[in-house]
Amino acid sequence: MPPKSSPVGVIMTVDDDPGVSRAVARDLRRRYGASYRIVRAESGDSALEALRELKLRGDVVAVILADYRMPQMNGIEFLEQALDVYPGARRVLLTAYADTNAAIDAINVVDLDHYLLKPWDPPEEKLYPVIDDLLNAWRASDHKPVPATKVVGHRWSARSSDVREFLARNQVPYRWYSVEEPEGQRLLAAAEADGQRLPLVITPDGTPLIEPEAPELAAKVGLATTPTADFYDLVVIGGGPAGLGAAVYGASEGLRTVLVERAATGGQAGQSSRIENYLGFPDGVSGAQLTDRARRQAAKFGAEVLTACEVTALEVNGAARVVRFSDGSTIAAHSVILATGVQYRQLDAAGCVDLTGCGVFYGSALTEATSCQGQDVYIVGGANSAGQAAMYLSRFAKSVTLLVRGADLSASMSYYLIQQIEEAPNISVRSHTVVDAAHGTERLERLTLRQVNTGDCEQVDAQWMFVFIGAAPLTDWLGDTVLRDGRGFILAGPDLTVDGTPPAGWELARPPYHLETSVPGVFVAGDARAESAKRVASAVGEGAMAVMLVHRYLEQS
Repeated sequence: MPPKSSPVGVIMTVDDDPGVSRAVARDLRRRYGASYRIVRAESGDSALEALRELKLRGDVVAVILADYRMPQMNGIEFLEQALDVYPGARRVLLTAYADTNAAIDAINVVDLDHYLLKPWDPPEEKLYPVIDDLLNAWRASDHKPVPATKVVGHRWSARSSDVREFLARNQVPYRWYSVEEPEGQRLLAAAEADGQRLPLVITPDGTPLIEPEAPELAAKVGLATTPTADFYDLVVIGGGPAGLGAAVYGASEGLRTVLVERAATGGQAGQSSRIENYLGFPDGVSGAQLTDRARRQAAKFGAEVLTACEVTALEVNGAARVVRFSDGSTIAAHSVILATGVQYRQLDAAGCVDLTGCGVFYGSALTEATSCQGQDVYIVGGANSAGQAAMYLSRFAKSVTLLVRGADLSASMSYYLIQQIEEAPNISVRSHTVVDAAHGTERLERLTLRQVNTGDCEQVDAQWMFVFIGAAPLTDWLGDTVLRDGRGFILAGPDLTVDGTPPAGWELARPPYHLETSVPGVFVAGDARAESAKRVASAVGEGAMAVMLVHRYLEQS
């Protein structure tokens, strides 16, 4: 039995039967409540949500007990996803006698620590000895709490929102304190800050940062921001699915690889609450989970991942391809893969610029979702990213309204998402509708909506608007170095030789490889490429294919 002390960790129990859930929690609390916090949930989804919140706060989870037979997400499926959040937690499956085969299978699927047959009475004989052993093993392992970064700011502040978004997307645990709360005021006083410049960020080692820029913040919270070498075999620019795919394959195949990301790995896909049509994940996977797995996989193979590093130029220096950063430093490589992806276009409506981060958000649904509890939310856009955000926000908001310029969602949204939206009772779709203006003083208060067919306008009360429109490639920094189309997307391979002749300045006897740009040894993958598929799976595939072509280029150089 654990010693009597203040709580040092969490024991979670998940069961869709409320009676069973309360009984398990009661027995656990009776034995371990003095030393562990007992958390119970009645579905896999709600349990995952609780785990993410615990992770964000820097808490530790010692043991997770999950019932096998739960609707929507069974115990094995839940534990598999829980592994991504708390890989060190000990895992127990509660099963009926008829499900013992499933429990045995789970040992291989989720590295199950134990399975318990229901009923577990008396707990002194069937439950406590198992949990005691698991807790002893857990305490003997490295389960130290993750120190949390503290952020003090205004709730309706664009800069505070940017910092929270940066930390969340880079999976840095942090705690948020409003400047109006007593604890926020105490932290300001401790940092000898007057609160005129916010946010205040206090790093785990106690260092106060006032209005930190991304590079400084990244370095202080433990993210790598500087390369370890001057020259590499491969530089991957951009950390979305294409860039992560390229980093995994490049490093795993022996190339000295560095991935450079200006904000956070994952790109637009990393902000998705649920990707349900990605191969190999029949129950779906969040963008954050997919990103975290891919980043850890790249690091496992030896790829460097640099965060908050903005690339400003690409230069050709003989056989070297030189990448220049905003701070003036450079790295060079034999080859480069451009995987810079795209960003949501800014909404061209009066008032939106001033209210960005204060009720108007671009792709921030995950970070802001819990704050939308019981409120009316508007989403601008009709593609998959908008649909995924609508489904996620509908779990919290009173109502979600999709504003679509076209006649319906079928032009750009996957069929499975359209079906889900049609079945959601609190989601509605307003077609032929655009936002003319956003109104508010310190935060968003109202929207002016216009019917594009008739020109009729109306004002609606709105505190939250999430914008997912269009795709602008992040390629302006390239200038004339590589050829781009009229919209800024990078031309490559056959698109460079449509008339059978190589692009101007091409000096090699061979034509450009399939994903090769107008500069030999510089390749493009993912959404930044002209006429790309704009899907996660195709981006990952292009990242892998680009590495194969890098090998071919290096062999012939």
